[in-house]
Amino acid sequence: MNKKKSAAMLGMLCLLGLWILVGCSKKEETPEAQPSTPAAAAPAATPIDPATVASVSGTVKLDGAAPKAAKIDMSQDAACKGANTAETVVADGGNLANVFVYVKEGLGDRTFDVPKDAVTIDQQGCKYHPHVLGVMTGQNIDIKNDDPTTHNIHPTPASNREWNESQPPQAAPIEKNFAREEIMLPVKCNQHPWMRMYINVVKSPFYAVTGPDGKYEIKGLPPGDYTLAFVHEKLGEQTQKITLAAKDSKTADQSFKQQ
Repeated sequence: MNKKKSAAMLGMLCLLGLWILVGCSKKEETPEAQPSTPAAAAPAATPIDPATVASVSGTVKLDGAAPKAAKIDMSQDAACKGANTAETVVADGGNLANVFVYVKEGLGDRTFDVPKDAVTIDQQGCKYHPHVLGVMTGQNIDIKNDDPTTHNIHPTPASNREWNESQPPQAAPIEKNFAREEIMLPVKCNQHPWMRMYINVVKSPFYAVTGPDGKYEIKGLPPGDYTLAFVHEKLGEQTQKITLAAKDSKTADQSFKQQ
């Protein structure tokens, strides 16, 4: 009897061991234990035939007298040297600066490579340079501090992630990017309340910012029907439709009425 009982117990132990082994094997095959699926690669850029590309350029004007630029009192920080004036409306001889011009409609579902080179925002004289910036979604932005004082960079987006970072003098550049399109995204400095600028985030490389002469140029566009948008921080948005044929070079001027 003892031998029979021993054999039975040994058999039960073997069956138990086999059941545990099968259970462990099944557990290892659960989804949690499997390697994760690699992230999908970014879609390839839509080809554009360089032999057919067109361009559009023009001048943006201010209809009415330009307001006198208000002087900014920077006395709260002795490290902020030099003269500083507000950049809300900057116009010289009727030419309007700091207007963001971009292709708002007409590109359809085309995709574009994100530029490898970063764009730069500099803080100098307790002022942002440039005042209005264009950048593609995902493109890196290097934020520098050339002032002998600490700045606190604080974008306040509507569609992107908000952040707020301090940058002491001679610190390494802060590297950031924005994932979603957003026009006239405000940026401020919590240390110096007069410091303001605007970042424009778009999905295509077809944009420009007017200079002091009010001029802009957008190159490399494939032939097509487009809507150009002209956006100013205070004066709002104007749009204009334009048709570009292969190798076309057209002029599209625009004006804003002083409010």
